[in-house]
Amino acid sequence: MGDFPRFILASRSPRRCKLLREAGYHFDVIAPTVSEPAPNPHTKPSQLAQAAAYFKAKSVWEDHPDQIVLAADTIVAVDGQTYGKPTDQADARRILTALSGKRQAVITGVAILFPDDQMQAPRRIIASETTYVTFKHLAIEEIERYIDSGQWKGKAGAYGIQDPPTADEFVESIEGSFTNVVGLPMELIERMFKSVKKQLKEKN
Repeated sequence: MGDFPRFILASRSPRRCKLLREAGYHFDVIAPTVSEPAPNPHTKPSQLAQAAAYFKAKSVWEDHPDQIVLAADTIVAVDGQTYGKPTDQADARRILTALSGKRQAVITGVAILFPDDQMQAPRRIIASETTYVTFKHLAIEEIERYIDSGQWKGKAGAYGIQDPPTADEFVESIEGSFTNVVGLPMELIERMFKSVKKQLKEKN
């Protein structure tokens, strides 16, 4: 994907950076200036994730209106509840306990903003990807060991599926995109970038 224009990733997530670099994309990193929204039981998880991704992207695009900006937001939904990044150890414990033995939806909203010479507002493409992850029943000792490792920090659902030999052992099955669970659905990203390239070509 080296033929895609250089863009800005509105995220400091090392996992998203790694996925994009491994796919051959070239980008700069600028952290968004908006905080992630609190879970809202009255909003569909996919809509919540997409809205969060859009506002992240827009906060960066406003300072760089001539650039392509990519942002993403991942949440986990189970039993009518949505979970983002835990705030502390107690919150991580609460989330992992809620996910124990459950089939959860991991939803990543993705927003790409790019220049439109005819308008002050950017063009935008917004979408989301859902992967279903089933956890085995977790013993208290397993949860505490993972919390003690600190690997839950900064991760939606309080775990990183790419973190052996702990979090990956929690998982019984995955239905859908693995990279989505890591933090960025690369299959969706490729489709969205193709659409951006097409629109930029038409504009020129």
